[in-house]
Amino acid sequence: MLARKSIIPEEFGLPGLASRMPRKPVFRDRVNKARFIAKNGSCNLAHKNIREQGRFLQDVFTTLVDLKWRFTLVIFTTTFVSSWLLFAMSWWLVAFAHGDLDPLRQNGTHCVTDVKSFTSAFLFSIEVQVTIGFGGRMITEQCPTAITVLILQNIVGLIINAVMLGCIFMKTAQSNRRAETLIFSRHAVIAVRNNRLCFMIRIGDLRKSMIIGATVRLQVVRKTTTPEGEMIPIHQIDVQTESAVASNSLFLLAPLIICHVIDKNSPLYDLSAMELQCSDLEVIVILEGVVETTGITTQARTSYVSEEIQWGHRFVPIVTEEEGVYSVDYSKFGNTVRVATPRCSARELDEKPSILIQTLQKSELSHQNSLRKRNSMRRNNSMRKGAGSSGSLRRNNSGLAKVQFFTPSEGGQNLNGVT
Repeated sequence: MLARKSIIPEEFGLPGLASRMPRKPVFRDRVNKARFIAKNGSCNLAHKNIREQGRFLQDVFTTLVDLKWRFTLVIFTTTFVSSWLLFAMSWWLVAFAHGDLDPLRQNGTHCVTDVKSFTSAFLFSIEVQVTIGFGGRMITEQCPTAITVLILQNIVGLIINAVMLGCIFMKTAQSNRRAETLIFSRHAVIAVRNNRLCFMIRIGDLRKSMIIGATVRLQVVRKTTTPEGEMIPIHQIDVQTESAVASNSLFLLAPLIICHVIDKNSPLYDLSAMELQCSDLEVIVILEGVVETTGITTQARTSYVSEEIQWGHRFVPIVTEEEGVYSVDYSKFGNTVRVATPRCSARELDEKPSILIQTLQKSELSHQNSLRKRNSMRRNNSMRKGAGSSGSLRRNNSGLAKVQFFTPSEGGQNLNGVT
């Protein structure tokens, strides 16, 4: 039995229409690789299989500073309590050896007065180390051993206090705290500046206290393979910025746009707009400087992956002069606007400079056309408003009622009607 033919011809069916529709080029999605530097500046790196753990104990102070606050407080609390208990045991042994725990012994022969149990020895240990001195218990000159224990406890207590105060000061004054007020734009942009294709970011400082000797370094991190077949998972390539004069120092008084000219020495030289979307590169930005108020060197970091780089955009101005004062509007810090930019790579622009000229000409023509359309729309709106007002005036005139005037005459009264 033959199959029944469809009423709709095959060329007009869904498979036929789908085969004739133009298809857009399909590009393979970029491999979702891990970021080397997070947006907040933290390094996305895990250290595993470290066999020589004792190296961390050789630098105890740095280890304590690097620990989290809860671990630091637990360590110092445990250290204080342990020292109090240790010296309480020492005072109890001194009293026991001297016979002070005997209730029949007279008070004048005690090494430490009123130390009759381990609890009283523990309280005396706390009084000695933290220099409270309630006055109920005190050492006498009867025992040289007690004097030696007193000196040792004072020295140990001073060392613990010095380490604790230094560690707390360093943790509260760490350089990364100052970096919280150093901000970067959410996106990076690539646009034409001074007839060259440039990679640009914006940096700013929210505090009035300045960063002295601020420097900015850019690096491109990508996975590369050498001609010998060696695979380098994190290949760091330095990127030169436009402000590379003298020591590359920046006067970070107001937000600045850091510009990198994409030339033949740039790792972005061969990337076009389409190739950038499929690449796995990561641009790291490092801002360093000395804090003006504390003199501590600080460092702020961030990174931009290919999805966070906007091709054909530039940053909007945010610094204006208002009543003799320069004002910065941080609500527009990361705002960008689309501009005319060739979609080809910087290498193609160097080989064919006419591409840039044609792009700028097309942008100028489109801008002029938009201005003409805008002006024509304004004229049409004004003409419509004028036509509407004249029509309403005619309607008002046609609606006037006829008015009659009566004038006296010799033979009577004549009626004259005037409209």
